[in-house]
Amino acid sequence: MRVCVSIGSSPLCYRHQRVKIATFNINGVNKRLANLLAWLACARPDVVCLQELKSEQGAFPVAAVRALGYGAVWQGERSWNGVAILARDCDPILTRATLPGNPDDPQARYIEAAVNGILIASLYLPNGNPQPGPKFDYKLAWFDRLIRHAAHLMSAGVPVILAGDYNVVPTPQDIYPTRSLDRNALIQPASRQAFQQLLAQGWTDSLRSLQPEGPLWTFWDYEYNRWQADKGMRLDHILLSPQLSASLIEGAVDRWARGEDNSSDHAPAWVKIQE
Repeated sequence: MRVCVSIGSSPLCYRHQRVKIATFNINGVNKRLANLLAWLACARPDVVCLQELKSEQGAFPVAAVRALGYGAVWQGERSWNGVAILARDCDPILTRATLPGNPDDPQARYIEAAVNGILIASLYLPNGNPQPGPKFDYKLAWFDRLIRHAAHLMSAGVPVILAGDYNVVPTPQDIYPTRSLDRNALIQPASRQAFQQLLAQGWTDSLRSLQPEGPLWTFWDYEYNRWQADKGMRLDHILLSPQLSASLIEGAVDRWARGEDNSSDHAPAWVKIQE
C-alpha cells in the first residue's frame, strides 16, 4: 500500500516497510571516515543522520559513502557544524537545507530530506556554553525556531523523524551522577523545558519510550577518562511523529563504536520502525 501526501512542493509516497534509522555525531567526517565506513558496513542502517561534519561543502566524502551504497545530501561548514542525511540504495530528496526563522543564520545545523516516503531531518542544536551569555541565547533562539518548524511538520500530517544531537540532557536520569556540570547549558532548566515543549507537540522520544528507565548514554567526553568510567550522557535523540510512533519495534545505542580507535565522542543511536 502507498499513500501520497505533500509538504510544500515535495510529494511523499508512504510505503509499508521496515526501516532502520540512525543518528551519529561523527565529530569530523573526514578525520573519522574509516570509523564511519566501518560502522556503516557493520550496522547497515537504512537512513543515517550525521552531525558535526566539520567539513566545507565540497570536501564531504561522497564517493566513499556512495561506494558503500549510500546516497547523500549534506550541508557543510568549514571547521564547524555540518549535517548530512545518508540513505541506503537510494538518493534522499532534499526538501530543506536550513532551519527557517532566521535567514541571516550562517551555521549549518539543519537539513531535511524525503527518504522512501518519510521526511527525515538531521539537526545539530547549538551547545550553548558558556551560559548565561550570547551562546546560550542563540541556543534557545535556535530551539524556538525548531519548535515552530516542528509544529508545521506535525500539522502537515506526514511521517516525520527529527534525529540528531540536540545538545540537551532531557532529565537527571540521562546523565551520570555529578554536580560538576550544574552550570552546563546541556542541563539548564530552559534547555530541558524547550525539549519538553517540543515533545508536547506529539513527538515520541523513541529510545526512551523503548527503555523507560536507566542509562542510555550516547556521549562520553574525551576528558577525565569518562568513557573508561562510563560517565556518559544522552544527547542524541530520534523523535517520531504519530504516524510512525506506533510502528516502533526496536532501538539501541552502538556503544562499541565509541570504543574504537580514533572514535567520535558520540556513539550512533538507532531505531527500527515496522510499517
